[in-house]
Amino acid sequence: MTIAADLTHRFAVSTWSLHRALGRTYPYRPSDSMSCACQPTYGAGSIELIDLPQQCAERGIFRLEICSFHLPSLLPGYVARFRNAAEEAGVAVQTLLIEDGDLSDPETAPRDAKWMAGWADIAASLGAENMRVIAGKALPTDAALTMAEGYLRKLAEITTAAGVRLLIENWFDLLPGPAEVNHVLDALEGRVGLNGDFGNWQGAGKYKDLAKIMGRAELCHAKGHYSIAGLDEEDYVRCVLLSEAAGYCGPFTLIYDSPYHKDEWAGILEERACIADALRQAATN
Repeated sequence: MTIAADLTHRFAVSTWSLHRALGRTYPYRPSDSMSCACQPTYGAGSIELIDLPQQCAERGIFRLEICSFHLPSLLPGYVARFRNAAEEAGVAVQTLLIEDGDLSDPETAPRDAKWMAGWADIAASLGAENMRVIAGKALPTDAALTMAEGYLRKLAEITTAAGVRLLIENWFDLLPGPAEVNHVLDALEGRVGLNGDFGNWQGAGKYKDLAKIMGRAELCHAKGHYSIAGLDEEDYVRCVLLSEAAGYCGPFTLIYDSPYHKDEWAGILEERACIADALRQAATN
């Protein structure tokens, strides 16, 4: 499957989209410092993380996001080897996704913020352009939002010094809608960016809500909804087009997660083809 060169820069893929092929996970948590035991979460797996950059390049995808729980080692030697593999394949490490922590819990936020800060140098050593963290999991009270904003401001200083852009996402209870997302972004005055995600908000108001934040997004997790009948193309295309109409012009990170289709790469490429067709059609209208 090929794609026009002028759209190549509009696509990335996340390691989450290949979690079954990777199989094993390494669930780093704030309570466990920066080490953890390997878990056979999705089985033994059929590929290694370090092989992914080349697999991406072979399929014409040159941007990769890494979930923190897919890194088998945080030792400098492994991190350097992965960066070399990505550079040799011509694949940019777009984002390191930090998959735990809560900056809105008064009991654990100091510990979690320190733990998140510890990932900044790892992200930089991987060559990651961005580092996405969880803004918070508490309900969006004024106190919880203010607390998260304070920690995010300090984290942004640390990641910026490391040469990495800090991002948050429309995810978990602290950011249940556009009002809360925009409140946090406004409070941080550009210090922190937004990774928009199609799959994190559901319900009848999903499209209107996404339209209110996607113009501010720097990245986008383009998660397709699958049923036994396949990809819901109508929903997927609508999310893409509303993002474009809102002013989004960054890459679409292909997020594939379907229990109905075992070939993850086939699903990823199906999503890419759907988005590419929508973008081409939009450009001609």
